[in-house]
Amino acid sequence: MTNRDDLSAAAKHKFIESAARAKNPLESLPYDSFKSQSGEEFKLSCRAKSDLDAKTLKWTFKLAEQNVGPYYKKLKMGWKPKIKQAELNKNWARFLVAQNAKKEPVAYTMFRFDMDDGDCVLYCYEIQIAPEYQRKGLGKFMMEILEACARLWQLEKVMLTVLNNNENSLTFFKALGYVKDETSPDVLKEEDYQILSKSMLG
Repeated sequence: MTNRDDLSAAAKHKFIESAARAKNPLESLPYDSFKSQSGEEFKLSCRAKSDLDAKTLKWTFKLAEQNVGPYYKKLKMGWKPKIKQAELNKNWARFLVAQNAKKEPVAYTMFRFDMDDGDCVLYCYEIQIAPEYQRKGLGKFMMEILEACARLWQLEKVMLTVLNNNENSLTFFKALGYVKDETSPDVLKEEDYQILSKSMLG
């Protein structure tokens, strides 16, 4: 289907509900392993927040603090650890976690299925990769899996939020085809972030 404008809100909600009910929405996708060009192999698993062990959940916060905490601290909003911890503990959260050969977690995405401004979407709330494992293609692979997941469940787009001062992330997502979403704050509002999206239609 290439045009969803004629679908009712109820019909779009059904797409979201179907994806949200799935124990593992990635089950039919080839998502569980990735091999970098240098030969490193990674195993990936998809978990609901309720199925994620406390140690791994704590690690997700620490990695987010390490990677994006410094960017938040330079902005007027600042770094608010309690808010970030609360976000990572949402009951609706889904996590795609990558482990190295030693079975240590090295990267994750946190996402959910949702309605956003009338569209049924997969919203990527976090994608964090340990510094020593960046630029190996792992982040790109994980985003491609999220996109495949969105298409599988007939969602309209993948959305995410990026801080304006995080140039590396902006470059990364734009290289993958993400553009500023129509719901992104107007430049005149001088917000510290922008909303990017990529259509899954067509």
